[in-house]
Amino acid sequence: MQIDEKLLQKLEKLSALKLTDDEKNKVLNDMHEILEFAEVMSEVDLNGIKDLSSISNSYTPLREDCVIQNDAKDIILENAKSEDGYFIVPKIIE
Repeated sequence: MQIDEKLLQKLEKLSALKLTDDEKNKVLNDMHEILEFAEVMSEVDLNGIKDLSSISNSYTPLREDCVIQNDAKDIILENAKSEDGYFIVPKIIE
């Protein structure tokens, strides 16, 4: 892929940036270097290498899914207007 002035103008418009001539030259050079690096990386032989989903062999331990009784509901409702375990709020729609 070749990055030319036309493509840079399109990217400049899409990104809503205004670049000076010096900045345009620097961006063009940087993009060329990035593309050259990507081309070198695409030449690396990866045959026989397994895909990795993680660099670690560990996994997140799972805990048993069980119901725990606590009194959080009571603590929350004691600081609010409530009735029969529900919040009481003022009527806003007639």
